[in-house]
Amino acid sequence: MSKALIIGAGGVAGVVIHKCCQNSEVFTEICIASRTKSKCDKFKDELQNKTTTKITTAQVDADNVPELVALINEYKPDIVINVALPYQDLHIMDACLETGVDYLDTANYEPEDTAKFEYKWQWDYKERFEKAGITAVLGCGFDPGVTGVFSAYAQKHYFDEINYIDILDCNGGDHGYPFATNFNPEINIREVSAKGSYIEDGKWVETEPMEIKRTYNFDQVGEKDMYLLHHEELESLAINIKGIKRIRFFMTFGQSYLTHLKCLENVGMTSIEPIEYEGKSIVPLQFLKAVLPDPSTLGPRTVGKTNIGCIFQGKKDGKPVNYYLYNVCDHQECYKEVGSQAISYTTGVPAMIGASMVLTGKWKKPGVYNVEEFNPDPFMDELNKWGLPWTENFEPVLVD
Repeated sequence: MSKALIIGAGGVAGVVIHKCCQNSEVFTEICIASRTKSKCDKFKDELQNKTTTKITTAQVDADNVPELVALINEYKPDIVINVALPYQDLHIMDACLETGVDYLDTANYEPEDTAKFEYKWQWDYKERFEKAGITAVLGCGFDPGVTGVFSAYAQKHYFDEINYIDILDCNGGDHGYPFATNFNPEINIREVSAKGSYIEDGKWVETEPMEIKRTYNFDQVGEKDMYLLHHEELESLAINIKGIKRIRFFMTFGQSYLTHLKCLENVGMTSIEPIEYEGKSIVPLQFLKAVLPDPSTLGPRTVGKTNIGCIFQGKKDGKPVNYYLYNVCDHQECYKEVGSQAISYTTGVPAMIGASMVLTGKWKKPGVYNVEEFNPDPFMDELNKWGLPWTENFEPVLVD
């Protein structure tokens, strides 16, 4: 008998909600809460006759800690699943601390006024969560999330030390629009237009945006151009995986996307600096988000597959080992099952699994943790069960 409070009602939240309702043995009750209650009610109306999970809804401002605390005290959940915006992580963590409830999110905190993805703000909560006897699981989507579980699994079963990790995120999907983002445009564009970076010999090496490009042939997708980006899980993996010399993160982008993005950058539309317009202060990137297609509407028109995984190089018993662990996900299959495209699906399914790991005691320990700090095996089993099966390759093509 477990109750989960799900904060957020966007594309990823929709997948989490569907998956919790499918896994009603663990999630006997859920409450969906968002600033816009009508979005929550829509999910309830769609699902309440198809599941034994009891669904309630609530209106909450995730930036308002007293409001969050009041809702948590009223509903009394066993875990809070945060699928709101990364800017709201600390507020929700504060509310969990005050109410003594476990916490899980899919993306690390970033301040709204600087595109700075770091774990330091959330890691600072470690002692407070330990003292409160509650668990916080950080970054339990796909990347970060499954990529960390993959790393822990590789370390546990195949390596004495892992020296190199390349995380490859390929979206071979096509939505038919000249330009649209597959998840929150604000987060996506901030991520892509920021400087790239990777970790080598314990230090961050910074690159210009899109400066480092490689081509890779992805299983079931084909050959794609991919670019080195900064990504949050590099920071935690560099600490938690033994023997690391270098970690990099690559993401694929089509030429049309990059051309549009460059044009938007050149005219100032991707800026997060407020400007005055007709007597009002507006942030250009937030205005751009308002005119772009909503990622949650892309599901019916997106075709193709994603392929996300990690290539590991290291040693076992003194011998070199190469190992590639990845998942392939079909956009249209996701849409048929839960009404979303694969980007939301690959983030939402791991969030549900991570929450179930905490609720069933498999990932329950007081403090603040990244996913690779837990036992990966039960999570890996659940990935196969809930729609994200993984593939192993012991002779992968390496990225130079």
